[in-house]
Amino acid sequence: MAYENYQKVTGTIQSVTSGNDCCSQMVSVMTDTNMETVNFIISPETQVIDNVRLRKGMKVAAFYDTSLPAPTIFPPQYQAELITSLRREQNVMLNYFDENLTAQDNALKLNLTPFTNIVTVNGQRYTCFPENADLLVYYTTTTFSIPPQTTPQKIIVLCSY
Repeated sequence: MAYENYQKVTGTIQSVTSGNDCCSQMVSVMTDTNMETVNFIISPETQVIDNVRLRKGMKVAAFYDTSLPAPTIFPPQYQAELITSLRREQNVMLNYFDENLTAQDNALKLNLTPFTNIVTVNGQRYTCFPENADLLVYYTTTTFSIPPQTTPQKIIVLCSY
């Protein structure tokens, strides 16, 4: 999958309503950055990490594909490709990480420990070193270095087949 076109929106779910059919939902998110509402369509194709039930008040990060067409309406509405819940003070990054575990855009470098939980998207243990792969990285703090460094809590390896 091509994740390089994915854009992240982080915020708190304000409402979850029925979509255009019985298999989709509309999730309204109040963004953390500018306190604006963004609507996301959650379809059967949307990857919901850990299969959590989305509910009002939940902090989430939703990713949408910027290369797909979107209606020019307000508030903005996008098809969510991937959505994940976040804990308090937790951040998430979706990026390609090289053999040194540095993000492709040099925005983050990972320092692994034996306590770093590394799994596949279906929750199974990932037994290889997570290099040269698209990773969904959960972390809390970073250093002020360039690139910022972190010891992630969890890494989901988005295996391509």
